[in-house]
Amino acid sequence: MRHKRKIRRLGRNKSHRKSLLRNLTISFFQHKKIRTTQAKAKQLRSIVEKLITTGKKQDLASIRKINSYLNHPTTTKIVLDIAQKMKDRKGGYTRIIKVDRRRGDSSKMAIIQMVE
Repeated sequence: MRHKRKIRRLGRNKSHRKSLLRNLTISFFQHKKIRTTQAKAKQLRSIVEKLITTGKKQDLASIRKINSYLNHPTTTKIVLDIAQKMKDRKGGYTRIIKVDRRRGDSSKMAIIQMVE
């Protein structure tokens, strides 16, 4: 049973999974919308929402926390801009839309995007 196990392994070891999710997060904040598998989208949603909630504080500690995870200066500015726009919103900053299966391996695909 999978009780109290939040992290999806995605068929990768820890370091590969960490870099994959970091790259997906950077791409998501740059483009505001990406197409990926459903499992990756669900894992990405939790990371993105936590980063935006952290960015809503707009203090030095939260900026450093975001920057330590993303390690990409332009993306940190984007996160802080998005956090300012979402100031009144309590949560639910992203939306996952299920789309057709991928043709090659028939895996479930999804589009994850920002809620305007």
